[in-house]
This record gives sequence, C-alpha cells and structure tokens, in this order.
Amino acid sequence: MPTVLVTGSSRGIGAAIRELLETRNVRVIGHGSTDHDEQTIGADLSQPTAPQMLWEEALSRAGGNIDVLVNNAGLFDANPVDGSDIEWLDAWEDTLRINLTSAAQLSRFAVRHWLERGVPGRIVHIASRAGHRGDSPAHWHYAAAKGGMLALHKTIARAYAGQGLCSFAIAPGFTDTAMGEGYLASRGGPGLLADIPLGRVAEPEEIARIAVFCALDAPESMTGATIDANGASYVR
Repeated sequence: MPTVLVTGSSRGIGAAIRELLETRNVRVIGHGSTDHDEQTIGADLSQPTAPQMLWEEALSRAGGNIDVLVNNAGLFDANPVDGSDIEWLDAWEDTLRINLTSAAQLSRFAVRHWLERGVPGRIVHIASRAGHRGDSPAHWHYAAAKGGMLALHKTIARAYAGQGLCSFAIAPGFTDTAMGEGYLASRGGPGLLADIPLGRVAEPEEIARIAVFCALDAPESMTGATIDANGASYVR
C-alpha cells in the first residue's frame, strides 16, 4: 500500500484528492492548518519550521516511508497595489512562503528521502493557470508563486528522472472551491464565464482525477509534464 502525503487536504481540491486516493487503497496522510483527525497533521505553513515538522511527523506516522508528495496547500488573498508598503510586503511574503517556499522545502525533504533509500518517488504540484498567464492586479504574489512552482517542478523532473523520481504539475483555471468563491464574486461572478469556452469552472473532483493519475498511474515518461485544466481559457 503506497503512502501519499497531501498538503491542504482539509477542503477543496486537497479534500477531493484525498477522498479519491483512499478509494484506490492508498494510505493518505493529510495536512491542514490545524489537526482534524488522526490522519491529518496540523501545521501553519507560513512558519519557516512548519514544513520540516510536517515532513518528520508524516514520516513517523507512515512508518518511515512516503511514496508520493502532493503539494496542494495554498493561500489566495488579495493584495492591492495601493495598500501600505508593509501590508503589501507582508501579504507577498506570506503567500510566497505558503504557496512556494513550503512546497520547495517539502520537495527537498522528499527528494532526499528517496535518494537516500534508492527508491522511486513522485511529486505532484498543484500549480495554476496564473503561473502561465498571470492574474489580477491584486494577485501579483499568487501568480509569482505559481510560476515559481512550475519552474521548481521542471527543475526537479530534469534533475532526478534518472534516479526514478518523477515530478508532475497541474495548472487549474478557476475551480469551484471555497478558496475561489470570493475571487469569482469579485471578478463579476457569472460574467467571468465569458472567458471560459467550456462555459463553467472546474470541479475539485476533476482536478483530483488528474492528480491521482499523476500520483499513481502516469508513465514515467510523463515526468516534467504540466497538465492544464482550465476549460480552454488558456491554451498553449
């Protein structure tokens, strides 16, 4: 039974990933900002020491081996350019730490774990369409973090494919999650759909199906791939 660590698994896309993995006879160790159950580790990823604590606790609960890391945790708060300098910088640093730096820290721990043991491993990064095309004027920090995550993913894939380590990224567009509801409303709600040829936003379960495919089923030759899921609102 493989063991998968999923960050941000208490709601939205992360919860959908966790539920679908569990139907595949996979042991899932979840993560949230606070403990929710015996299989969910609470860790505030805005704190520099939290990723290491999360990784070590997950390893302990898993009996010393984790097979797959899913970097899903994220923060999506507006940060208007006309705010005060300190408020803007604080919001920038919080978003970068949660959305990118913690993912990099966990990826580093995972890569070292697999290399030291000489075993294969997989990382699935939940990035964003914003990492390709940018985002709103109040979300420079979010777009920058997701662009950084895509670069991180590609670098890991190229560096460690020969050792059996695979990296995959998923770039969703708007998704019907609690994290996105306020943003959808702020951008005009239904009017936003005019930019999505599919005519609707994605459901968390759709993104979860892609994530589980990458975690368990994708062929090794797909390492380095970024899978778009945005209803054709951004094609490349």
